Order: sequence, then C-alpha cells, then structure tokens
Amino acid sequence: MNNKQRWMGGVVLLGGGILLAALLLKGKEEIHQNQAEPQLVEQVQQSNKSNEAEMIQLQPLTVDVETEKRLLEEQKRSREKAVAEQEARAAEFLATQQQAEAEAARKAAEEYAAMNTRRTGANQSSDNIPPELVEDEKIKQKRIAEEKLAAQKKLDQQKVTQLKADDVKKDAEKKRQAELDRQAEDKKKTEAEAKQKANEKLKAEEKRKADEKLKSEEKRKADEKLKSEEKRKAEAKKKAEADKARNLLENGDKQWMVQVALAVNEANADAVAAKLRSKGFKVTKSPTSKGIRIMVGPSKDRETADAARKKIAADASLGMKSAWVIDWVPLDKRN
Repeated sequence: MNNKQRWMGGVVLLGGGILLAALLLKGKEEIHQNQAEPQLVEQVQQSNKSNEAEMIQLQPLTVDVETEKRLLEEQKRSREKAVAEQEARAAEFLATQQQAEAEAARKAAEEYAAMNTRRTGANQSSDNIPPELVEDEKIKQKRIAEEKLAAQKKLDQQKVTQLKADDVKKDAEKKRQAELDRQAEDKKKTEAEAKQKANEKLKAEEKRKADEKLKSEEKRKADEKLKSEEKRKAEAKKKAEADKARNLLENGDKQWMVQVALAVNEANADAVAAKLRSKGFKVTKSPTSKGIRIMVGPSKDRETADAARKKIAADASLGMKSAWVIDWVPLDKRN
C-alpha cells in the first residue's frame, strides 16, 4: 500500500511539474505577445496620427479657384484612402488580436484536456487539482478579458478620434470653401468695379473730346466770323479811301499835295499810309500805271503843303526825306 501511494504521489508530482512547465512557457509566450501587441497598437496609432496630421494640414490658398477645387478633390480622395487604410489596419489588428485570443483559448483548452487525460489515466479525482492551478486559470481568463476590453476601448477611442478628426477636416474644408467663395466674390466685385471705372473713364474721355471738338468748332467759327468782319471793314475802308481819292481827282479844284512815296503794291502802300496816319497826317492814295502814289493833303496853298513836307522830312522815324510838293489837278480839269 505504501509503495502504491508513493508511486501515485510520484506520478502526481511529475504531472504537476509538466503542467507547471507548460504554464510557465505559455506565460512567457503571452508576455511576449502582450509586449508586441501594445507596440503594434502604438504603431497603428502613430500612423493614424501622422495620416490625420497630413490630412488636417491645409495648403495655402491659391488665387485660381479651379486649382483650389482640384486640390480639394485630391485631398478628399487622399482622406478617403487614408481612412480606408486605417480601417483596414484596425480590422487587421482586431483580427490578429482575436486570432491570438483564440489561439490562447485553444492552447488552454488543450492543456486542460491533457491535464484531465493525465488525471483519468492516473485514476486521480478532480478534487486533487491544486487550488493554485484553478486560481491561475481564473487570473488568466480575467487577464484575457481585461486585455480584450482594453483593446476594444482602444478601438473605440480610435474611432472617436477618427470621428473628431473627420469633423475637424470637414470644418476646415467648409472654412476653406467659404474663403474660396469669398475670394471669388471679391474678385468678381473688384472686376466689376474696375470695369465700371474703365467705362466711366472712357465716357469722361469721350465727353472731354466732344467738348474740345465743340469748343474748337465754336472758336473756328468765331475766328472765321472775326476774319470776315475784319475783311469787310478793310474792304469798306479801302472803298471809302478810293471813293475819296476819286472824288478829289474828279470833282476837286487844283490843290497842293505832298507826295511821299510810290508803292509797287497795295500792301506797301497801306504800310506807308499807316505810318503817316499814326503821326496825324491825312493820307491819300492814287493808283497810277507805275504804282500806287501816296500823298499827304490836300492843302489849299503851296506854303501849307511845303510846311507839311518839311515836317515829314524832319521826322526820322518816318524816313521820308525825299518827299516833294506837287500841284494836284482833278482829272476833269486837266488839259
């Protein structure tokens, strides 16, 4: 009986040692896996944060509205692609975690089944299972549940973070679109104002040109009218002088005149006559076959005419020292 008890005790110790070794190996694998999983989660989170930062970062506004619309479409496609990649990584991580949990549960079940098999083969009652093993299994299941809950919380947190990031991006896109619309409206307003100013300037220029043209036309008409009036007055004056000279020549008695010059044309005659008139002399012009005779007078006697001649010759400003006195006989009294 003692030998049998010793043998059974040895079997129990051997089985317990094997189970303990298996649990230690399993614990080491789980510790390694638990260390790897947070690193994977951290890498996924860092990748998500990097993608979010890249998507949230807004590019500077460009002047071209069409270019901004194209950039918004490209950002939208990039954001959708990044979200799809993040969801795929989250699903892959969840699948990996579920596979690890299933593998751990399978191994635990296999170990538990092997332990039961060993117990059955050794005719050992279930009451002889050490309490620490049962306690370790409960701790393990609790730890697995806590890890699963933590992973689910992390996934939920990632979803919340993603939703917040999406909201931020949507707000940023709305602000950008509003800014683009405002810039487009300002550009249209500026172009409309510039066009209006250009039209007003063009109208003002046209009005100025029209006013200048009207003033020029009025001035031209006034000048023409003035020239016409001056010409009329000059012609009337010439006619009056000619009539006077003709009257003296045809109807007057013999008179004394001071002949001062013989002009070759009417212009020279008018110039000489103007000088004499400016000095107060009475001037008479008479056309001849050799030119236009310019005379001062008439005087009733030779003495008066000679006195006028001396006065004309003494005036250096006139320059008519060669003046002489002639007796003037009207045409009808000449032989």
